[in-house]
Amino acid sequence: SGAAAGTDRARRRYGVNERLRGPAGPAAPRPRLLSPGDCSKMSLWNIVSHMPPEEFSSLSTEFPRSLRCLLAEWLENQPWEFINGSDAFCSSMASRMLSDMLEKLHSAASSDGQQCQILQQVSNIENTFHRDPLRLVAVMRAVLEGEKAAVLKRDHHLPLSFHRRQEELKFSLGLQRLQHRVREIQALLEEGSGRDGAVQSPVAPRELPTLILEAVKELEVAKQQVLKRIQIWKRQQQLAGNGAIFEENLAPLQKRCENLVEVYFQLQQQVMAASTELGPELLPRLLERFNEVLSSLVKSSFLVEKQPPQVLKTQTKFQASVRFLLGPRLLKAAPKPYMVRADMVTEKQARELELSNYSNTLSESTGEILHNTVALETNPTSGNCCANFKNVLLKKIKRCERKGSESVTEEKCAVLFSTNITLTPSNVSIHLQVLSLPIVVIVHGNQDNNAKATVLWDNAFSDIDRVPFVVAERVPWDKMCDTLNLKFMAEVQTTKGLLKEHYFFLAQKIFNDHSASPEDFQSRHVSWAQFNKEILPGRGFTFWQWFDGVLDLTKRCLKSYWSDRLIMGFISKQYVCKLLSMQPDGTFLLRFSDSEIGGVTIAYVMRGKDGSSQVENIQPFSAKDLSIRSLGDRIRDLGQLRNLYPNIPKDQAFGSHYNKEQTGKDGRGYVSTAIKMTVESERDQQPPSTMGAPPEAPQAPMFNLPMLQHELHPENLQPLLAPICPPTPFCPQPMPTGYPTVESNIMMVPDRLTSPFHSPSPMLSSPSLSHCQDPAFRPPGMSPSMEQPSASELEQLLEVPLLPPFAPHPQDSGYPNSSLSSWGLGDARWDDSIRPGHA
Repeated sequence: SGAAAGTDRARRRYGVNERLRGPAGPAAPRPRLLSPGDCSKMSLWNIVSHMPPEEFSSLSTEFPRSLRCLLAEWLENQPWEFINGSDAFCSSMASRMLSDMLEKLHSAASSDGQQCQILQQVSNIENTFHRDPLRLVAVMRAVLEGEKAAVLKRDHHLPLSFHRRQEELKFSLGLQRLQHRVREIQALLEEGSGRDGAVQSPVAPRELPTLILEAVKELEVAKQQVLKRIQIWKRQQQLAGNGAIFEENLAPLQKRCENLVEVYFQLQQQVMAASTELGPELLPRLLERFNEVLSSLVKSSFLVEKQPPQVLKTQTKFQASVRFLLGPRLLKAAPKPYMVRADMVTEKQARELELSNYSNTLSESTGEILHNTVALETNPTSGNCCANFKNVLLKKIKRCERKGSESVTEEKCAVLFSTNITLTPSNVSIHLQVLSLPIVVIVHGNQDNNAKATVLWDNAFSDIDRVPFVVAERVPWDKMCDTLNLKFMAEVQTTKGLLKEHYFFLAQKIFNDHSASPEDFQSRHVSWAQFNKEILPGRGFTFWQWFDGVLDLTKRCLKSYWSDRLIMGFISKQYVCKLLSMQPDGTFLLRFSDSEIGGVTIAYVMRGKDGSSQVENIQPFSAKDLSIRSLGDRIRDLGQLRNLYPNIPKDQAFGSHYNKEQTGKDGRGYVSTAIKMTVESERDQQPPSTMGAPPEAPQAPMFNLPMLQHELHPENLQPLLAPICPPTPFCPQPMPTGYPTVESNIMMVPDRLTSPFHSPSPMLSSPSLSHCQDPAFRPPGMSPSMEQPSASELEQLLEVPLLPPFAPHPQDSGYPNSSLSSWGLGDARWDDSIRPGHA
């Protein structure tokens, strides 16, 4: 019983999460499944430890699960899976790993309460495998492969960190094997030659060429691994342009290159020492292979560390930097810094350079770049060899001939960075060149949107080893979904991405197909033309232009709302009607406008007296609208909005997004004013006294203004309203046809109102009263010298009852009229577009 209790303590301590079954109680709840984002930061054991242990019972026969728990991530940091031979190198590696494991287990046992039990298991491991360490390697390989298979079966992927660790282990083991070969060659050379250089052993000449050939082959394999890793880094850098996570630190890659070059020079030195034994035929071939290895490493280690902007406007300064990974090792004795030059090249020129393996030099630059020459220098503190371009300016660009209907924003070019260096050990001159990522050059800001589409498509769908700058014209829809989601999350800076329902709406929009199911879209391909060349049916913009507008709006005004999942966003107006029609009165949701670029609208359900439901969509709000009054405050203003779909009270959902309303006087002694939003349908249903006003307003002597009656006509109101009409600059301008009237009342509560004749006249305006704009207008019978009405006339005016204002005709846009208004004196109407800064 004591041993069992100790085992339980060990499990709790080291994170073994096992489900307990039995009559004592129900099974413990399964832990939540880990998302791909979580798994990318975890080791394999972090996932396996949360899975039922019975799935791994067959793996625990030769290696107990409790010991797997104690060793945890250490096991995954050993190259078990890459020791596949039984030669002297593999045997020595297996012996060292067994020794390290026993030391690790002893250290864990000394800090654990059940020391005796763990030490017994450690003793069993030592007795079982000390005669055959390679058997331990086979057992641990089987354990890790079984765990990987279980995780793949459940999650269909492994942690990204696990893949990266495996790649590092493979290269590290290969480098250690290569170093072992170098030591073997050195031992043969020392054994076969005496002090006078004569060959002593007759077997040395026969074994040495074979060993050197094996070493050169392993050197070439290690070189390919380094080149592949550099290509992966470049591809990840390109995907980062669309928002992907990017480990841009080049220090591990530089260390890998330097280690390999160090072994390269050791092996080359031994080959030259054994030139007599190798013979006149084998030696030249080996030296040629050596030169190819070094040339490939040197040219590939010249990288663009900081890319120029991929959408580049002429007459605009930009920055970039290139880095030579092998510079600190190969340019130590350079008499003066080498100069790196930056030139603009077309897609055709880039393709010619690629086909020549960057051996040709550039004949002519396609654009004029100022401050384009920088020194390649090594920083002694960081150990980096870089050329930093800080004030580069593209003065002008020479356009090339375009293909077919290709526009200037589809034309891709690049910056070519080049230099000539001389390697220190061998005095070999090498021409280094590297291309930046594709760049779209624009001359005006209105080209920015389409240029970003070209860059997004190229970054997402180009192959890792393509010919510049070839990219597919059609791509699978699921890859497009991943790209849009990546871009959305990166631009908005949110962890909440797009959902399956959003992808379905986007597919219907880009394919113009409302009859297909979500599964049908998964097998389709989307073309570049559908993405950003063809105008959407019934609209004046492309799919990307619309989506980019949503990105900009969400990034600027709606980030917190989206991150709190308060915006349904990507949903059609027809589906909104289906969702809301059966909901209680006042249920609403937020969606992005389908017909306007960069707009968000509120859809809500309201019922008439007969009980029939009607779904209304308020005129979309742009970023400019939301900068005047936030979305949360607009939702608070509208009394007809009660519950966020499906049934969340709006104050509960949006309460944290409400801004505190200012009351009282400001620092200058002025009474605070406020803007409130109303919707025309609300005004038609409620009297002015109930629209957002406090339930019990304090009574004070006020100058109550007459309100427009429904039966009055504008032409009959001129004699009544002209005496108190404000000057021309403060009268509303006529609204454009097709847009709802936006109105506001300014709440002004003066400190003292002793007499209406000694107070400033409040202002009343109406969109229908365009005659207020004419300062020369006066009602009949009023002389130019008349400044104020008489006391009797004012008394007559004050007797007019307060009634709802005159309502304008409904607009043709399909949206209810929204108004920005304050509650206070009267109900004066203001056009929001006249004085947007005087809230």
